[in-house]
Amino acid sequence: MNGDFSKLNYDILVICLMSDQVPPPYSPEQPSGSGGDGGADTAAPKEILLARWVDRFIAWIIDFVIVNVAVWIVVGLVLAGQSFLDMEQMMVFEGNNGNDFFFEREGQGAGWWWSGGFLSGTLSFLITSLVFFGYWTYFEYTRGQSIGKMVMRIKTTDLYGNRPSLKSVMLGSFGKSFLLVIDIILGWIFTDDKRQRIFNRAGNTIVIKIVDEKKLKDKKSPPNITYGKD
Repeated sequence: MNGDFSKLNYDILVICLMSDQVPPPYSPEQPSGSGGDGGADTAAPKEILLARWVDRFIAWIIDFVIVNVAVWIVVGLVLAGQSFLDMEQMMVFEGNNGNDFFFEREGQGAGWWWSGGFLSGTLSFLITSLVFFGYWTYFEYTRGQSIGKMVMRIKTTDLYGNRPSLKSVMLGSFGKSFLLVIDIILGWIFTDDKRQRIFNRAGNTIVIKIVDEKKLKDKKSPPNITYGKD
């Protein structure tokens, strides 16, 4: 058995000498190949700069104003049409030639819309929140930024600084559309190391300060990431 093993080693040495190649000495610290975890461990660390809470709040204020103005423009047009229809229903003509008339209010009409019916209470909250949910989901999934975030130069990403999934964006948008106060308070308590709201944590998203667009588009970020705070 020992003779066969020695002959095998001799044959390998002869082949290497004939091809002018000598195998390098084995080192236990040398990675066995290009695959595996060796490459990731030696990659340069990537630092992600987290956006400040105040920048995120200002971005939210900008979005809040924009969405509410758009909603009230639409509502105003709807109310104008409703008022016109109500006026036709309330007009009762008197006199022989129809020149004299007065308004007879029947039913609820436009005043009901403004005085505590459609635009107030739970239904109004749900409709407005759904508009915010659609707005944030669309912009933050397609661009990573709402209009407010564009102004403040901050961006929603995954934990590696890349584009988040649609599910992750929807989770974050749901939290700040329907449960904003709870979302923020629980985020401050449990996830302040990455400045996440609690629904950010559920969706594995963060909000970062835009420093270098090229880095944000890198899809092969190493796992050894550190988070700095703006």
